[in-house]
Amino acid sequence: MLELLGKRLVQSIFILFGVAAITFVLLYALPADPARMLAGRSATPQTVENIRKELGLDQPLPVQFAQYVGGLVQGDLGRSYAQKTEVITLIAARLPATLTLMAAGIFLEVLLGVVLGSIAALNRGGLLDRTVMMSAFVGVSAPQFVVALLLLYVFAATLGWFPMSGYGTAAHVVLPAATLGMLGAGWYARMVRSAMIDVLNQDYIRTARAKGLSGARVILRHVLPNAILPIIAMIGIDIGQFMGGVVVVEAVYGWPGIGQLAWQAIQQVDIPIIMGVTLTSALAIITGNLIADLIAPVIDPRIRSH
Repeated sequence: MLELLGKRLVQSIFILFGVAAITFVLLYALPADPARMLAGRSATPQTVENIRKELGLDQPLPVQFAQYVGGLVQGDLGRSYAQKTEVITLIAARLPATLTLMAAGIFLEVLLGVVLGSIAALNRGGLLDRTVMMSAFVGVSAPQFVVALLLLYVFAATLGWFPMSGYGTAAHVVLPAATLGMLGAGWYARMVRSAMIDVLNQDYIRTARAKGLSGARVILRHVLPNAILPIIAMIGIDIGQFMGGVVVVEAVYGWPGIGQLAWQAIQQVDIPIIMGVTLTSALAIITGNLIADLIAPVIDPRIRSH
């Protein structure tokens, strides 16, 4: 376990450095000029140049990147161009909202995915199986903004069951989490169905049934624990996706997470915030995958021997 943690720590450092380098280069390759955005359209060339010098954008790209990495080593994500506030402070203020949405969305999509995938696998080839798979296909194909607007229109505007937007109560989280859960559940349902069908065809399942174990006991004790391993890996990836903030969902529902923060930063070409959110998302993906690797042997002891 310690060896795994050590290897992952070293890998994480290289991954984060690579993400920082690639993102940094891509952002500065954009035609948009942060200094011009801050100065405004009516600003004189001299004013724009003064802002560029103030932000350090007049220095060569390698020098700027070296300075940025030097700050990262000290835990400094830089300072927002537009908001004049430390990026780490801005991200920390948005984290509670993103974590809340992340937990609710992942819980809902996993719950729906496991239930629907199990139903499809146990009714393979039947009407329920085809219905679930068609619903899963529609779910993973539907644009987020369409689902979000549809839920808002039906359950907020028409029925008035939930608020249109905002953050702070359990009612506010239902529709954003439902949007994410409905879209993600399709992937989980397909994965669970495929994994369960594979497990159901194994010899040890037939042996368990031959011993007289009930169908429910076979499913709960033997099939699901083995079929759920791909789900754990997928959750690790979802943690990073949700930490980065689903920008469209947060924008539609006015959810004050770091995804919304990133969207605002993109509009203002606020490079330090974009870099900070990107690195936070990368770190979340690394952490999520590590957690998945640590949990998998607990669920399936056979993994420990490999």
